[in-house]
Amino acid sequence: MADHGTGGELYSGQLIGMLELVWGEGWLSPGGPEEVATVINGIDFQGKTVLDIGCGVGGVDFLLIETHGASYVTGIDVEDTVLTTARRRAEAKGLAGRCGFVKVWPGPLAFPPESFDIVFSKDAVVHIPDKHALMRDVFRILKPGGWFAASDWLIGHDGDPSPEMKAYVAVEGLDFGMASPQRYRAALTEAGFGNIAVANRNDWYRQTARQELAQMKGPLYGKAAERLGKDFVDHNIDIWGKMLVVLDKGEHCPTHLRGQKPA
Repeated sequence: MADHGTGGELYSGQLIGMLELVWGEGWLSPGGPEEVATVINGIDFQGKTVLDIGCGVGGVDFLLIETHGASYVTGIDVEDTVLTTARRRAEAKGLAGRCGFVKVWPGPLAFPPESFDIVFSKDAVVHIPDKHALMRDVFRILKPGGWFAASDWLIGHDGDPSPEMKAYVAVEGLDFGMASPQRYRAALTEAGFGNIAVANRNDWYRQTARQELAQMKGPLYGKAAERLGKDFVDHNIDIWGKMLVVLDKGEHCPTHLRGQKPA
């Protein structure tokens, strides 16, 4: 996932395999096509150029082209493992001419001003600590009238994380840079965006995550353990259990974000 703060391979082939078992091929975050449709509801992708921040293995990018009509999607990520997979799958789908996957490094987005009609991200901005710098950068590379539309994993407050949240983040082992809804709204506003919307999805994911955990403990367990190793599967079950604690507290709040650059 694209990262303005740290580099390194976070998403091993083993972790990709686990997440795709739970969320479906091409998906390294929850909800699949239905959740993406909710994120972008009301935004016209037909014939538009799109930047996907934190493209992972490309599942979202293929969907934006095949289902939502984007003319070209540029996916960026910091990790070779996911990018190699995305390129291979684009070739297999016959979509290599309509999408490209680019490795980036922490820091400003290396695109000229007004390069894209839409900037999208699916649960990847959590890895970028400086939300204000990112939103300024997104605003810069959007064409006038263009949209930023994303989902991300937020913390529900600006104070210190609770012990339960610290335990969840520690067991995840990922470079989470969670921010509050208030901080995201301020970052979007200060960057110059209008038509800002910040929608909490905790209720939806609290229920969905319970279903995912039940699948991991039940129908998926044998297949996952055989393919990825029992210890690895048990570790991920532990992650989901700790995540549910902070979802139930409301401290972990998956959220939809959007803003429009004035025309």
